[in-house]
Amino acid sequence: MTSIEYVTLEVADPAAAGAFYTAAFGLGTQVRLRASEAPTAGFRGFTLNLGVSQPATVNGLIGTALDVGATPLKPATKQFWGGYSGVAQAPDGTIWKVATASKKDTGPATRQIDGIALLLGVADVAASKRFYIDRGFAVAKSYGRKFVSFAAPSGAIELVLYQRGAAAKDAGVPPDGTGSHRLIIGSDAGPFTDPDGFVWEAARLNPSEP
Repeated sequence: MTSIEYVTLEVADPAAAGAFYTAAFGLGTQVRLRASEAPTAGFRGFTLNLGVSQPATVNGLIGTALDVGATPLKPATKQFWGGYSGVAQAPDGTIWKVATASKKDTGPATRQIDGIALLLGVADVAASKRFYIDRGFAVAKSYGRKFVSFAAPSGAIELVLYQRGAAAKDAGVPPDGTGSHRLIIGSDAGPFTDPDGFVWEAARLNPSEP
C-alpha cells in the first residue's frame, strides 16, 4: 500500500520556520523544511491537520501556536459533526488545523499528536481519487465527489481529498490562490506532479539527501 512518509514545506526562512514549528507543535521528521522564494498568494490548496485526543490538547496547541506568531483563522470550538477543532496559519503561510473527535476532556492537556493528515483541495475529487488509486493508495472512506480519505499505515501521513472550495471553507480562507503550493510530498509513489499541481518526490530517509 502506498503511503506518504513526510511533507516538505518550502519557506523563505527555514531557521525561523523551524523555530516556530518546534515551539508550536514539536513536530519531528514528518514535516521538513526547504528554502524557497517561489511566488505564492492566497490559498495554497492544502492544509495540514493534527489529530489529538481531547479538546484541552486542541486548545493548548492552538494557543501556543498563536503565542509564537501564528495567525488565527478559526477559533477552537465544538463542531457540528461532533468534534472540536481550531485553525491557525503559520508565519510561513501554511494552514494548520488541530482537531479531536472527542467531545470531552479525559485528563490534563498534553502536547501529544496522534496523527497527521494532509488535506488537498482538488478540482475534481472523483478524478483525483482515481489518480491516487492508480498509484497504489487504498481508499478508507469516500463520499461521492465531496470527500475521500486514504488508508495510512502506522506512522505515515494520511491523505485526504476535498473539493478546493470546501477545503478553503474548512480552513476559513477564500478559495482563490495563485503561484506555488510551496509543498513537496515525500512518498513511495513519487516522483510526479499530480493533476492539481502538487509535486511528489520519492521518499528519502535523510532530509539532507540530494
